[in-house]
Amino acid sequence: MNPYEQKRRWKFLLLAFAIIIAGTSLWYSNYLVKNIAVAERTRAEVWALSQQKITEISDINDDYITFIYSIRDSLEVPAIVTDTTGTILYYRGLDSTKTNFEVESNRHYDPSYYKTQLTEMKAQHRPIELLLADGGKWLVYYKDSSLLTQLRVFPAIQLTVIAIFLLIAYMVFSSSRRSEQNLVWVGMAKETAHQLGTPISALMAWIELIKEKFKAENDPLIIEMENDVKRLEMVADRFSKIGSKPILESHNVYQMIEEYVNYFKVRASDKIKFSVSGDDSVEALMNVPLFDWVLENLLKNSANAIKDHGTIEVCITENLAKEQVFIDVIDSGKGIPRLKFETIFQPGYTTRKRGWGLGLSLSKRIIDNYHKGQIFVKDSEPNKATTIRIILKSSSKYEATTT
Repeated sequence: MNPYEQKRRWKFLLLAFAIIIAGTSLWYSNYLVKNIAVAERTRAEVWALSQQKITEISDINDDYITFIYSIRDSLEVPAIVTDTTGTILYYRGLDSTKTNFEVESNRHYDPSYYKTQLTEMKAQHRPIELLLADGGKWLVYYKDSSLLTQLRVFPAIQLTVIAIFLLIAYMVFSSSRRSEQNLVWVGMAKETAHQLGTPISALMAWIELIKEKFKAENDPLIIEMENDVKRLEMVADRFSKIGSKPILESHNVYQMIEEYVNYFKVRASDKIKFSVSGDDSVEALMNVPLFDWVLENLLKNSANAIKDHGTIEVCITENLAKEQVFIDVIDSGKGIPRLKFETIFQPGYTTRKRGWGLGLSLSKRIIDNYHKGQIFVKDSEPNKATTIRIILKSSSKYEATTT
């Protein structure tokens, strides 16, 4: 299985597991809330009945009265008893600092507080109706206790805290992983450049010896060998620049791309037609060895995507308003599914059996990190055409910011 596909599958499985955990937690919390709510309604009913009995008893012994009072006073659910006209008769569990009436000072007594509490109780629960012996009726209103209120919001708070913690942990580990990846990239690149140095120097010496011994300065084969050795030298130079800040200079985009396309098409299938079009006067800020690497990866991928005959075009345009240079690599290959537009730039993603899946990932790193530009799939249709766009800073924008 492709490493990236496996990674994405694990992400989906972990996400599904997290959703199951969150759903189970919410379900169980809701189950507890419902049970406690039923229990509190029962307590409110018992309190109301005990209050009714206290008002009705007259000739019952003191022990029974004490028992009724103990039942009433043990119930802590905030409640208010009114008659059918809405007059408040009794209350329980309210804020004593706002319900305590003092003869000398009424600063602790707030009549509006009762109305506010009654309104909240009416909004939360339907009233408990008690029929009196004289034919009258009481309405008992109550609201959730502080414990039940906290329990209702606790799961949301808990899940929010866990989500924030996981997000922070993910960002920290992702940053650490990217740092490790950068170290691996840099280490491998530097070591590759070092390993290539000696054989390249030897090849250059051997070519000079052949030219001198056989008088073959103008031989086409020797010229192509020199071009390949120069290309190897540029490859080594590319690797040596990984990890260090490259110098961006103004270059003619058309000329630079045309030069590389001419080199590449000689080494590609003759069934593929190459072309470069667009404005031949556009200049952009780039590091040529690194940008050549990007162009090489794109052209190789386009050539591999073409099964038989096809075309590869590089189109260059300039957006004067945004001071950007657009470089579109257009091929008539097999296309890219829309869902894979971002996936193809992930390390390890490849559709080839012997591919490493590093070319486009490295290209994105070069364009995004080193050139401060963008690279993305602009458009693609299955078995028709694919356009990958590169956006670079134009030289005019650079000069404007540095002057």
